[in-house]
Amino acid sequence: MRSPWEIIRKSLALKLIATAGLSLVLSVAALSWVAIVHQEEILMSYVVNEADRLGNTIKLGTRYAMMINSRDDLNQIITNIGSQPGIQAVRVYNKEGAVKFSNLAREVDTVTDIRSQACIVCHQSSPPPADAPLQSRTRIFVDENGQRRLGIISPIHNEPGCSENCHFHPADKKVLGAIDVVLSLEATDREIASFQSRSVAFTFIVLAGMGAAIFVFMGRFVIRPIKKLIVGAQLIAEGGQCTRIDIDQPDEMGTLVHTIERMGRSISDKQIELNRQRDEYQALFSQVPCIITVQDKNFRLLRYNQEFREKFRPRPGDTCYHAYKGRSDKCPNCPVEQTFKTGRSYTSEESGIDADGAMRHWLVTSSPIRNAEGEVVAAMEMCLDISSRKQLEDKLEKSERKYLAIFQNIPNPVFVLDQSSLAILDCNESVNPVYGFDRAELLGQSFLSLFPEDDREAYALKLRQKSLHDRVINVAKDGRRLFVTVRLSPSEFSGQKVLLVTTSDMTKRLETEQQLIQASKMATLGEMATGMAHELNQPLTVIKTAASFVHRKMERGEELARDILATLTQEIDAHVDRASKIINHLREFGRKPEMKLEPVNVGGVLIRSLDIFSQQLKLREIEVVQEIDPDLPPVMADAGRLEQVFINMLINARDAIEDKWCDKWGARPEAEPAPCPSASDPKRITLRAQLSGGRVRVEIADTGCGIPTGVKDKIFEPFFTTKRVGKGTGLGLSISYGIIQDCGGFIDVVSSPGAGTRFIIDLPVLGEQHGASGE
Repeated sequence: MRSPWEIIRKSLALKLIATAGLSLVLSVAALSWVAIVHQEEILMSYVVNEADRLGNTIKLGTRYAMMINSRDDLNQIITNIGSQPGIQAVRVYNKEGAVKFSNLAREVDTVTDIRSQACIVCHQSSPPPADAPLQSRTRIFVDENGQRRLGIISPIHNEPGCSENCHFHPADKKVLGAIDVVLSLEATDREIASFQSRSVAFTFIVLAGMGAAIFVFMGRFVIRPIKKLIVGAQLIAEGGQCTRIDIDQPDEMGTLVHTIERMGRSISDKQIELNRQRDEYQALFSQVPCIITVQDKNFRLLRYNQEFREKFRPRPGDTCYHAYKGRSDKCPNCPVEQTFKTGRSYTSEESGIDADGAMRHWLVTSSPIRNAEGEVVAAMEMCLDISSRKQLEDKLEKSERKYLAIFQNIPNPVFVLDQSSLAILDCNESVNPVYGFDRAELLGQSFLSLFPEDDREAYALKLRQKSLHDRVINVAKDGRRLFVTVRLSPSEFSGQKVLLVTTSDMTKRLETEQQLIQASKMATLGEMATGMAHELNQPLTVIKTAASFVHRKMERGEELARDILATLTQEIDAHVDRASKIINHLREFGRKPEMKLEPVNVGGVLIRSLDIFSQQLKLREIEVVQEIDPDLPPVMADAGRLEQVFINMLINARDAIEDKWCDKWGARPEAEPAPCPSASDPKRITLRAQLSGGRVRVEIADTGCGIPTGVKDKIFEPFFTTKRVGKGTGLGLSISYGIIQDCGGFIDVVSSPGAGTRFIIDLPVLGEQHGASGE
């Protein structure tokens, strides 16, 4: 039989009732006890105050008798008072503790010990105080009959009337004696006992009523709903649907019911979803397009999907190694075996013949299946058919070998650079014949190490900004300077962003071009020789004339005036400077410098080119019109080669004007006769230089016979000339075309027979240069 405590411990309702009942009993009992104590204190306080007033009344009533020392009156008064109900004794003590008056005759003239219960109030200190508080003067004791008694001592003070004339009490005495009034507390005790009885009865009644109310409340609003909740929760636990619990309370219990109903619906919905997902995963397991098997520790197939069944057609109780490969024992390095040993997943690649006899390749992954205790009881093996990937890998490997062979055998050097640091990650074998470095020497080095030190900082930025760089100077291992064309394209190499760079050695081509340019310069100098003789002849003539004049004066012994001598020396000095300038200009023009692009003032170069021909053009009565903007922005060009272009244009313009006959072009078709210039036609060369559309445009126009339409498209071809044999090389315009292109510009010609020729040269302003970089 279960103990009451065990029954209460397993019942929420009993625990609630016991807890609430005990709390209620303790609370009401404590409240009743406090009320009884409080009531007792009130009654006792009332009795004490009444006894004290009685003592004071007796003292006032006997005052006159004491003043006149009427002992009979005092005895009578005390006896009368003491005979009242509830008054047990009235005593008058003197200072020595002797009872001088009492309603009890046997006590008169008896002496009381000052340490007795009545006297200790005042005599607990020496000397006794004249006044004492009421609480100190009050005593409660039990008499010989077991009844409680209340005694109050009231002091009798010495008054002026007591120490004058007839009485013998000295004035220095404060207290003459004391009145002791003893009252019976029997009525008070009965009242207190009655109140206690009523309080206890009320307490039991309240407890019974509240206990009944709690029991009804708990049964109606707690126990019954909890039982219904238990039924609903059990239904949910068993997997059923609990959509409605018959409890309609607008309180916390009602909220709990609604919450459990929602929980039941939610669990039911989730169970349905779980069932759906289970079916879905079961279907996925069966229909997934890869091979899935579940094996035990003996490698026997416990479960497998449809893909495995169709590919290998296993027999009941078959093992994985027999079904896969027809083996009689397990495969070496079996991932399933490793999974059973370590409890971890493993991956490997396997090959074998499928049921159709084709070689297949699989990526095999095994993972453990554990029971509730965490023990590995089975292993799942998933095989992904990678036969197509293997075939692609084989093709990719062949393709890589092919492209590696192409990479290594490209005749131009090819570099693979890190996009951020420009470090050389790889290069082909063609680097060695061009640069002299072995492949191992360059790997890890910066591509900028192939540039001259002065150019490295500039090209560190340029290589990242532009994809084509022409006429770039590189340095070979032996210190040779190479001119190369650098082409860059972004790509990926081993998973990182790189720059694929090819360089083309153009050193020999540039040397050949340089030789042609130099040959053209020499030819131009040859054509300029006659004009230069005229240019030098004038300053020499002036110098000769001045020197002869001075010589004659000296032979005659005549003195020269200082102003005449100063004028002669100034003329000589000026013409010597002019001759030196012409000679230095010719010597500088005939040099063979490397092409170097730098900021150039096109107008200044054009005027400098004209200076060589100014005198001979005047002698030939050719007018030169200059329309040159003095504030032209600079362009990136080679000043020496740009001057060569302008000189070629001026020579062609001069020759075109001097040749007055239309047959100077020789190859003119008969169907295209050109009018011959008359003697009145102007002989003029016009030079223009101005800013046009963000570019500097130079125009050199002449009033010659023009160029026949049939040959205009060929004039920029190498070795093509319309001049007589021995007068032109056919290189001037071709080299001029190449120089302008190297400066990032272009050259064009506008001409018609008999209307003159106008060459137009456009060069980009500095900051908008593109041509020199090859873009």
